[in-house]
Amino acid sequence: MERVIVFDTTLRDGEQSPGATLHTDEKLEIARQLARLGVDVIEAGFPASSPGDLQAVQRIAREVQGPTICGLARCVRGDVDAAWEAVKDAERKRIHVFIATSDIHLQHKLRMTREQVIEATRAMVGYARSLCDDIEFSPEDASRSDPEFLYEVLGEAIAAGATTLNIPDTVGYSTPPEFADLIRGIRAHTPGIDRAVISVHCHNDLGMAVANTLAALQAGARQVECTINGLGERAGNAALEEIVMALYTRQQFYSLSTGIDTTELYPTSRMVSNYTGLAVQANKAIVGANAFAHEAGIHQDGILKNRLTYEIMEASTVGLSQSTLVLGKHSGRHAFSDRLAQMGYHLDAEQLNRAFARFKELADKKKVVSDPDIEALVSDEVFQPQELYRLEQLQVSCGDFAIPTATVSLRAPNGEVVTDAAHGTGPVDAVYKAINRIVGVPNELIEFSVKSVTEGIDAVGEVTVRIEAELTVDNGLPVNPQTGTRTRIFSGHGASTDIIVASGRAYMSALNKLLAIRGA
Repeated sequence: MERVIVFDTTLRDGEQSPGATLHTDEKLEIARQLARLGVDVIEAGFPASSPGDLQAVQRIAREVQGPTICGLARCVRGDVDAAWEAVKDAERKRIHVFIATSDIHLQHKLRMTREQVIEATRAMVGYARSLCDDIEFSPEDASRSDPEFLYEVLGEAIAAGATTLNIPDTVGYSTPPEFADLIRGIRAHTPGIDRAVISVHCHNDLGMAVANTLAALQAGARQVECTINGLGERAGNAALEEIVMALYTRQQFYSLSTGIDTTELYPTSRMVSNYTGLAVQANKAIVGANAFAHEAGIHQDGILKNRLTYEIMEASTVGLSQSTLVLGKHSGRHAFSDRLAQMGYHLDAEQLNRAFARFKELADKKKVVSDPDIEALVSDEVFQPQELYRLEQLQVSCGDFAIPTATVSLRAPNGEVVTDAAHGTGPVDAVYKAINRIVGVPNELIEFSVKSVTEGIDAVGEVTVRIEAELTVDNGLPVNPQTGTRTRIFSGHGASTDIIVASGRAYMSALNKLLAIRGA
């Protein structure tokens, strides 16, 4: 079988999802997990967009072994220089250069002629190739571009040194038959196409990103650009886990393979979800909570007789397994560590110590600690941003005829424990107001959600929040001409058997991301 190159852009396009703010350490951890997953290329960021992004890509290039590390650049010399500076220390490196080719983009965004686009492509791909042997070129909005012009631009990119041609369905406009025809046309009419790999990057605005990607593979594309959990601009990108499992499950149909270790799909999904604060919907294919659940009686009957009646994949294939080891308050560190390994979590000694301490605390409250409980506590304790402020203690008083009041203690960056109190419309509102009195960073809470991890009165509760704040630092976002600031959304995640404590943890998670960006 022919092998498909898997190009993961979770750390670049995926981070562009509103609220999916990632810091350097979080990006590094995700990149390491992507290497364990077996992706071929990691697009680690857009180095010219901000100093922080350049630094993150540099660290990934220097510290992550295995995959090719790629940096994105516009057809601008400064962008190419920044991308090269970011990836040059990688074991394997790539520069990804792009420019729009559709008439609507040329006229209304770039204000360039077709001739100018061709010249910019020729010059910047050539310049990038003078720095790096592995060059990818993308004609942005390719699916809405004039095919004849597209063939010409792609031919010039190959002549200038591009080794991969990525065909983006930038706004998710195409359909599978159309997109397959586009790939076939490129293969038939682009000069020098035999010297380049055809890649595709599909967005999900009409819900067809994965279908378009698979159709392109059938038409001859051999690299797929995708993200974990389908994260990305607007409705997101093609989901890596869905593409990979489609090729794995339907090998006889597609006759294509990947180098992905499918048992790492679920742990990778959880890590990305927890770091970004963007929850995976329950009915999400492959990694959703209901992906291998059966409630209808006729389905349950069939599954009990033969799993193949209603399951086309085994849960263990994607990293979900049912353990026969029951964990509780008498379980030791070795049993806990072994269970984490079975679940796909790779923690260092310090992380393991923190997670084990939380496990013992939880086990004192619950007779049996389930896998979802462990996932929740590991996510809350390990997959969190650097804590500039740490929630030390909180206490609330509320009721039908009481004024909701919260007392909060935070450990400040200087090590001092600061305590304050506030009233609110409810206990969570009071907690957040007390925290704001201590931290003093203006923000607006725009989303608050709470869910139970498992059934039962002693269940762990998970809280996800999103806050919006205006920044004055140059973080790559466009400036609002009226305020001179940049607005950004930050997500936070927290878990506890006490949902008020979980709410406090989630809010502190989001605030610490905001504070890190501000340089506090």
